[in-house]
Amino acid sequence: MADDSARTREEPGGTGGAPPLPPPPPYVPGHGLLAGRTAVITAAAGTGIGGATARRFLEEGARILLSDAHPRRLAETRAALAEEFGDRAVAAHPCDVTDETQVGALFRRTAEEHGGLDIVVNNAGLGGTAPLTEMTDTQWDRVLDVTLNGTFRCVRAALRSFRAAGRPGVIVNNSSVLGWRAQAGQAHYAAAKAGVMALTRCAAIEAAGYGVRINAVAPSLARHPHLAKVTSAALLDELAAKEAFGRPAEPWEIANTIVFLASDYSSYLTGEVLSVSGQRA
Repeated sequence: MADDSARTREEPGGTGGAPPLPPPPPYVPGHGLLAGRTAVITAAAGTGIGGATARRFLEEGARILLSDAHPRRLAETRAALAEEFGDRAVAAHPCDVTDETQVGALFRRTAEEHGGLDIVVNNAGLGGTAPLTEMTDTQWDRVLDVTLNGTFRCVRAALRSFRAAGRPGVIVNNSSVLGWRAQAGQAHYAAAKAGVMALTRCAAIEAAGYGVRINAVAPSLARHPHLAKVTSAALLDELAAKEAFGRPAEPWEIANTIVFLASDYSSYLTGEVLSVSGQRA
């Protein structure tokens, strides 16, 4: 995809002569923040936020169970990461989060093969663009079933697993700034992401009693090849131009915030939604 890092900012009253905005910062090395922990990451195949989160977790010392609804892409991602980080560090389990039976099987496997889990990252979501007057029930239902209901199913299964094992844990949900902000053509996606925020807050209160923290990230724009399948390049360019740095986030920049929420550095945070955004005020 095109990189918007070379855009220049038009100064008030100026002629656009400001220097180019900076490129993405250097990649941050791991610091062992998740050493010895086991994590489930949904929608983790490919080059998006889930895949970047999987890599960051491995770099921070975690063992991971990758999950995705696309078996071939999941197997390819697992093989590439296992070659780099070791076969024992990476497992994979296909799972469609719209299917309660598959979600249950995912968390049972984690308990049986890894003795339980420590972290769950609910990254599965589905977008799309449609004016509300043209949006079909099928479009609305599909986006909400993957994005909101799927997150609910995984949070419920994770909490049951944590409670049964009598061990503390962390859940990080992937929401979006569209849960707060308005954008034309995004009624279904925005409603689903706002629901993820509310689910995060309510579930966190229920889970605090048995030592589970639940938070969410709300990215503005992280550009990767999969995003181009659900929206236009022109819209992505327009949205990127509104960001403070004139570029979208790299997926690993979102993953860094997820690492923070999964680590002990955020031990007092629960029920919070962290905006990972570079939009201008």
